[in-house]
Amino acid sequence: MQFSVIVVNYNTCDLLRSCLQSIFWQTREVSFEVIVVDNASTDGSRRMLEQEFPQVKRINNSENRGFAAANNQGIVKAAGKYVLLLNSDTVILNGAIQKTAEFMEQHPKAAIVGCKLLNLDGTLQPSCRSFPSIWNIFTESFFLYKLFKRSKLFGQYYMSHFDHNALREVDVVMGAFMLIRREVFEKIGLLDEGYFMYAEETDFCYRAHRAGFKTFFFPEAAIIHIGGGSTTDSRMLFEQLHSTSLLFLKKHFTGIRLWAAVSLKNLGIVIRVAAFFLLGILSFNTQMIKKALYYFYSLTQAGTQKAK
Repeated sequence: MQFSVIVVNYNTCDLLRSCLQSIFWQTREVSFEVIVVDNASTDGSRRMLEQEFPQVKRINNSENRGFAAANNQGIVKAAGKYVLLLNSDTVILNGAIQKTAEFMEQHPKAAIVGCKLLNLDGTLQPSCRSFPSIWNIFTESFFLYKLFKRSKLFGQYYMSHFDHNALREVDVVMGAFMLIRREVFEKIGLLDEGYFMYAEETDFCYRAHRAGFKTFFFPEAAIIHIGGGSTTDSRMLFEQLHSTSLLFLKKHFTGIRLWAAVSLKNLGIVIRVAAFFLLGILSFNTQMIKKALYYFYSLTQAGTQKAK
């Protein structure tokens, strides 16, 4: 078996169908298996899988175990030389999986590879980023990455200066599409299940980097990433984004560096609460006021997760 595709599903029946159809339509001349891990969906996803994709291996959970834990269930069952972690809200384009697998065959130093992510209209999504650092957190907290998008200095964290048309080694590729050599898991272990949703790919790529593995962005393969397929609770989304970023910092930073990073991160949230609330009041925009409240909630709930 050359590679295993693992798709975690939580109430994304229609998106999952499109994702699986694209996998089987667009992947040729390589041996592969597809494993779907369902996190207690109630939208008919399981029946759809049984009826329309009997060749897909299924793992059905009785509760929503989160993205990292569910992927780990699939990784343990996977038989492939390579393991692809793929979001259910994606569509494979022009043999993207096969192209990426061929790239890894030709480049043995590439341990983790991501591809180009596109919106539904074909526009580019950020597909890679740098590891968190004091400077990167500073530029994010004070919106400098948005004010100076093309600057290598201020756009370093989200790599907004990078045109995504060049093959290059990167720190992190997005978890929507991560092709990983089996030996990476054998050396550093599985995803950290302390991350319920978000930041698990940053943690995994960071651990792999520290173990000597290389991560690459491969632009010749592309997929559509719709985004937000499993996340309908905006308050939970904001809380998870903030709490998991703090979890990463508390796991990998120490001493004054940890204090500075957490302080800057929380300061960034405070700035957003004030800015969006004020703008919402002045413009009578209820969505901005809600956004401010979501940020405030994320600040009060942050730090409740623990890394493993």
